Amino acid sequence: MSIYSYQVKDAEQNQVSLENYKNNVLLIVNTATGCGFTPQYEGLETLYKEYASQGLEILDFPCNQFLGQAPGTDEEIVHFCQLNYGVSFKTFSKIDVNGKDADPLFVHLRKAIPSDHENDESSGFAKKVHDFTKAFTGDSLKWNFTKFLVNRNGEVVGRFSPTVKPADLKGAIEKLLAE
Repeated sequence: MSIYSYQVKDAEQNQVSLENYKNNVLLIVNTATGCGFTPQYEGLETLYKEYASQGLEILDFPCNQFLGQAPGTDEEIVHFCQLNYGVSFKTFSKIDVNGKDADPLFVHLRKAIPSDHENDESSGFAKKVHDFTKAFTGDSLKWNFTKFLVNRNGEVVGRFSPTVKPADLKGAIEKLLAE
């Protein structure tokens, strides 16, 4: 099943069909505004500005499941991201990514590429997060800023740990945009 069969809510609580993103390369990210990885919003925005005209869409899904690091309302989160990082890509409504209340889109993403296939480069703060999250097994997301790369056909083709910086995804994104 492609991701195009899923519906999600945007930050204004409107239902959005992911079919609206058909034929685009997608980078889907669970985010948080109070996380050690929050500065990655800047890198995500840089990617978006560089590749949006070629068909890249970044879909931002705030998640408060990891130590309560996305405590605001949807409106507050959007405002924070725009004010502090100039975010112009789409921010959706806050969701759960793990557990019984996990959003169906993230259940699909997690199953498409389990965490043991996640790209990870741990050092410093990232190593602390990696060590803290070793208990997560199977397809669970380990932390905020896990990134999923989806090709133009709606197939999940990559899963990247929070420690992977947005700039490190340029080659993979360029390859998918060229296909």
